[in-house]
Amino acid sequence: MRLLTLRTQTGTGNGGSTNTVAVRQDGDTLTEINGFTDVGALLKDPAWETIAKAANGATHPAEGADLDAVVPAPGKIICVGHNYRNHIKEMGREVPEYPTLFAKYAESLIGPNDDLALPQESDTVDWEAELAVVIGKTGRRIAEADAKDHIAGYAVLNDVSMRDYQFRTIQWLQGKTWEKSTPFGPALVTQDEFSAGPLMTSAVDGEIQQQTPTSDLVFTPEFLVSYISTIITLNPGDVIATGTPGGVGHAQDPKRYLQEGQLLVTTIEGLGQLNNRVVKEA
Repeated sequence: MRLLTLRTQTGTGNGGSTNTVAVRQDGDTLTEINGFTDVGALLKDPAWETIAKAANGATHPAEGADLDAVVPAPGKIICVGHNYRNHIKEMGREVPEYPTLFAKYAESLIGPNDDLALPQESDTVDWEAELAVVIGKTGRRIAEADAKDHIAGYAVLNDVSMRDYQFRTIQWLQGKTWEKSTPFGPALVTQDEFSAGPLMTSAVDGEIQQQTPTSDLVFTPEFLVSYISTIITLNPGDVIATGTPGGVGHAQDPKRYLQEGQLLVTTIEGLGQLNNRVVKEA
């Protein structure tokens, strides 16, 4: 299944407002899953998969749909650094023994076609295509062999990074969670239809920057679920961003960063595509 969070308009004119609803995609049609405002809310119901399959609410065309981040307000967004060997090499690091973890906050998330905010305070804004794991079942100290039972599915994410802020200190958080900087979606694709392996790319104005199979991970999604759940309980809707491959702008010579007006396109075969125009923040 493909599950998305759709923005819908209610009312007309200045009195209208934007709401969201969880939907299931079947080809060119989006079907509302009644009673659930977004995919994160749906995942909190233990019967989410059955409910989504049986949904028969109002329908909308998929083409031109106004999509929110697939899980707009995760309880946790845990990111993994240095998890692709080609990126570790280009950044001059050693392959780690344990995952490098940091966090993002929900305010950083945007929809798959939303504008990406270029902040006034940073001129070193970089791209980082990533495979995102979305949790579907609560667990603590999950065995790696059982981790698949806790994964609802996968989505595309770009961990856009403000490199100047990131490297001000040895802690990365301040460069990783700027508001309206992290496109996430377009859909949660359930794991019966996807597993790590297909090609992931990022492109800026049509020029490919990153291109690596999602199977080339040091730490697999299942290992990460097990490792992170040893530290803290994972809940439905939580997100694990599994790391980026080589090809980031910061590692190029000369260094390259996102500029106003550019189009950042992030794709994972079988999951979908993010298309985000870089727009200077007011």
